[in-house]
Amino acid sequence: MAHRRGGFGEVCERMSTAATSWTGSTSALITAVSIIVIWLISGPLFHYSDTWQLVINTGTTIITFLMVFLIQRSQNKESLAVQLKLNELVAAVQGASNRLIDVEDLTEDELKVLHKFYQRLSAMAKHDDDLGRSHSVDEAQNRHNVKHSARQQSRPNASQ
Repeated sequence: MAHRRGGFGEVCERMSTAATSWTGSTSALITAVSIIVIWLISGPLFHYSDTWQLVINTGTTIITFLMVFLIQRSQNKESLAVQLKLNELVAAVQGASNRLIDVEDLTEDELKVLHKFYQRLSAMAKHDDDLGRSHSVDEAQNRHNVKHSARQQSRPNASQ
């Protein structure tokens, strides 16, 4: 993939990737703990003043505010990458239900309907001797209907 160089978006991407990588490191943890220890040690020097407390409160608030966006950005990127990998697997596996591609774009109500389908699939699989056969809800439902019809036909008719 060719990437355009030097745009504002690319600079932001590189900075946020570097910040995400660094903030998850041991160095970042050591730095954060060191800042807190230095602040605590400096308390008597500043007579535990309101300004002394305001410094740590302001600093941690700003860092927390920025980290919320950095973490969300990182999670969005990772989630998108995972979804694309799963879409590729669903698209590549013969017998997999293509209705699962881009399932993350469905509404919550649509996801609930799909969840009910898979609950039915699970219930049918519990009664199936070969659990590895089911590949999709439609296939499982058809197989279930065939089995159910065969059982109904093989039973002696109670009314005769």
